[in-house]
Amino acid sequence: MIPEIETLSKTEIKEIQEKGLREALAYALRHSSFYQKLFRKHNLDHTKIKTIEDLTAIPPTTKDDMQNYNWDFLCVPRNKVAEYTTTSGTLGKPVVIALTQQDIDRLTFNEFISLTCADGTLNDLYQLMLTLDRQFMAGIAYYEGIKKIGAGLVRTGPGLPALQLDSILNLKSTTLIAVPSFLIKLIEFAQQKEIDLNHTSVKKIVCIGENIREEDFSLNTLGKKITGHWNVNLYSTYASTEMQTAFTECNRGVGGHHHPGLIITEVLDDENKPVSPGTAGELTITHLGVEGMPLIRYKTGDIVRWHDTSCTCGRNTDRISPVIGRRQNMIKLKGTTIYPPGIFEILHQVGVADYVVEVSTGPLGTDELKLMIVGNESLKAKVGAGFQSKFRILPEVVIVPADQIEKLQMGEGLRKPKKFIDLR
Repeated sequence: MIPEIETLSKTEIKEIQEKGLREALAYALRHSSFYQKLFRKHNLDHTKIKTIEDLTAIPPTTKDDMQNYNWDFLCVPRNKVAEYTTTSGTLGKPVVIALTQQDIDRLTFNEFISLTCADGTLNDLYQLMLTLDRQFMAGIAYYEGIKKIGAGLVRTGPGLPALQLDSILNLKSTTLIAVPSFLIKLIEFAQQKEIDLNHTSVKKIVCIGENIREEDFSLNTLGKKITGHWNVNLYSTYASTEMQTAFTECNRGVGGHHHPGLIITEVLDDENKPVSPGTAGELTITHLGVEGMPLIRYKTGDIVRWHDTSCTCGRNTDRISPVIGRRQNMIKLKGTTIYPPGIFEILHQVGVADYVVEVSTGPLGTDELKLMIVGNESLKAKVGAGFQSKFRILPEVVIVPADQIEKLQMGEGLRKPKKFIDLR
């Protein structure tokens, strides 16, 4: 199912979005104390902001704003909040996102159209390999979206290769929703048990939380490792708690599709000006139809490229590239700028099975990089050679037992493995 708005012309899509923008601004200015204060401070008149181009008059909202003034964003009385969710807190204090029932319905519709974009049907049996607890919005979204499709559902949760494989074999799951690096562990476990995954019922995998593609949309090392052992269709998806919306690939695999009925997107440079198609910038979103905590020009912190050409799947919506990196996670080593996804890619290329990347501030105030890997001295040497070849730098590489790596990744209260630790 492709929503009608996504097949309209660019001009028609823009007109619908701008009508939604005017409604969203009017709503926020009636109910959000944060945006009331922001507009007063900058002497802004929301009635003069009528087009997407006019958005540049509004100062962006940041993660710091949400952390410092979290409850100023709430637009409804507490007795209208149906569910409280939180961000993961990987970049500081977790932010609470309050959802009304209308917001949950919107989230359900978002995941319904996202999963159908990834060829989901009511004949599928989804194996949901992520947590549904710990105030995790993604768990709600996938669960409710799958139910709206009418498909079957197996809630196995994260980890536990034996349980995952047993569920696949016994229940005949057709589609997995999983973190890509865990799929490597599942493949290795199946090989140890002499089970050929190509002979199982699984035909599709929706990959969450990690890149499986390069910026040109070709499969990266992680994506190639999965498909090299498992003849499945991979679909990349990207979202964040604050966005309450996902960008999911269709089977053409050329970027996450924007859902224009749910959010307005901008990709901004360092001066908060929109960049041209194909240029890297920070993804910035404005909610349409959010009732509990709507956001206007919220800077996600994620660096992406955007593409405005129509897709051969029939959608005329914009698409975004895999996330290049998070602005706050940028690392400067001896004059070289590196983002964690680039580090992960080298580790995958040389065959590191599991790892934690740690960045800290050195005695001279500069960034220092430490790679903790599961492996041996030979693999350690390959890691060093890989970094020297690509970045002309040699980080500290430490061999760490697998159980210690797992403890570092799954710190107390975490909802998903944390492979990048920023101590700066």
